[in-house]
Amino acid sequence: MTSVWRGLRRRILTPSTSATRLDVRGFHEKDAASKELLETIGSTFLAGFSYAAQARTADEAETELERVPVRFRGFAYEGAAMGFAIRDALPLSRGDNVSRFLAGAGQAHVYMAYVGVGWAMARLPRARWSRIAPADPVLRWLALDGYGFHQAYFHTKRYVHERYQHDRFPWPVEGPRWYANRVLDQGVGRALWFVCGTAPALVVETIETFPRHRWPDLYSGAGLAATYAGGADESELRTLWDAAGECRPQLAQGAAFGAAARLRAGLLVPHNELATRVFCGMSAAEAARLSEGSRPDAPVHGTEPAYEVWRRRIANEFVSIGRC
Repeated sequence: MTSVWRGLRRRILTPSTSATRLDVRGFHEKDAASKELLETIGSTFLAGFSYAAQARTADEAETELERVPVRFRGFAYEGAAMGFAIRDALPLSRGDNVSRFLAGAGQAHVYMAYVGVGWAMARLPRARWSRIAPADPVLRWLALDGYGFHQAYFHTKRYVHERYQHDRFPWPVEGPRWYANRVLDQGVGRALWFVCGTAPALVVETIETFPRHRWPDLYSGAGLAATYAGGADESELRTLWDAAGECRPQLAQGAAFGAAARLRAGLLVPHNELATRVFCGMSAAEAARLSEGSRPDAPVHGTEPAYEVWRRRIANEFVSIGRC
């Protein structure tokens, strides 16, 4: 009976894979290879979600997650974190699925996991957010990256074409409220890589429809996605770099974030190296070390969140070494 219940829970909670098809989403199809890449990422995310929805324990889910090919494994862990967060928010839940997940193999994927928690926040009533919202004073902002990605991916007309922004985003409760939209835009920028079908010229064209003050965060997200997910050749990546102009420090910062997430999880693949060479002027390992070495020890005194201090330090480092 327990296995029947777990199977039922998986079927009830897991979204349909058709929701990740580019034609269903109305996303740009650059070519057959990029279409296959993006749809594989989507289906792998949902596979990770289903592992978490059905698993008795985090260890059981990890066994399945570790079988996912290296290039896509991080997306499976991201989906699993969303699944565990949804379970934590359900009535009668002990509420410790995400914490147990991060105490095991999920810790190597903590960046992607917190993004996955943001996906769960986008699917849950706000009254349930307090049960799942990350407590880490630096990394918790990644949940808003996940939230922003989700909204741009599933509500593309409003968040991308109509360029919607929240007046006062309600989390984190203690603020600073003004900063939430900055990180949400990082998630929107990351989603643009998917919405635009990994076509950098279209990403640039789309970013330029937004108000200029939003461009740096959008480029940061686009650089992260281009580095982590891949899907563009060197000439296309250089198109994105050339067009970024004064936002190149943020584009490089996003790429360094993507490299750090890959390296921490042991998932480096050739397209990560290509992107950091183009955006950062260095190897993926060097970009990851720059990112990790710039991370502040929380708390940071002042009005800016530690997460923003971290991002700015990375961007400034690329300026100081003459990359941007």
